[in-house]
Amino acid sequence: MSLETHIVKAYTQEIAHLTTMIAEMGGYSQAAVAEAMQALRRRDSAQAMRVVEGDRKIDSLEAQISGYVVRLLALRQPMANDLCTIVAGLKIAGDLERIGDYAKNNAKHVIELNKSPVAGPIAGVGNLGRMVELMLDEVLDAYVVGDATAAETVRARDEDVDDVHTGLFRELVNCMTENSRTVTSCTHLVFIAKNLERIGDHATNIADNVVFQATRQRPADRHEKFGQTSLSGPGSDRRIRGQ
Repeated sequence: MSLETHIVKAYTQEIAHLTTMIAEMGGYSQAAVAEAMQALRRRDSAQAMRVVEGDRKIDSLEAQISGYVVRLLALRQPMANDLCTIVAGLKIAGDLERIGDYAKNNAKHVIELNKSPVAGPIAGVGNLGRMVELMLDEVLDAYVVGDATAAETVRARDEDVDDVHTGLFRELVNCMTENSRTVTSCTHLVFIAKNLERIGDHATNIADNVVFQATRQRPADRHEKFGQTSLSGPGSDRRIRGQ
């Protein structure tokens, strides 16, 4: 084997290792989202606390990936296709870290929610959670195999998540208006639902980068979100695609 062939093979393995690291991080982030929602349904504060504590692993993996990307950029000086793959991977890792943060925050809300009697449309929040979990599952599969078509399917589902979140927010507001004793519980559910909607946004960002990595073109924005604070209603944060 020539030196040049050896270098190319080693570089290919390094790119594959980056994909493996991101897929591993994605698995942890996906599990955190699912376990936080399971803790909500079961009113299991111990499980919720495990999600909070497990976020350190996600943060650690994000730091490892960032360092690995810096090393690749410095030592390999990638061009064209490989550069797109590396940059997309770094952005995906950033989105996965934020997803882990939102899952951790949801777990914290579950712990507080469990201190009060059951109140509010928990089933509706659970339904939103399942929608977001499906988005994450499909977009991570799309990333591993580089499937732009599957990623576009995930992007299309973001509007469904937004619509469900809008309806759920109104339901929660009505619940608090009709019964003041539900205000505390419903407020926690408002935050959980908003965090799920934001997780959907980050899953869509990941899908954007999968499309970019596969096609070398950025997908066109379908819509942007403008808004106020997270308690003022749906669309509280402006989304910046691909970040």
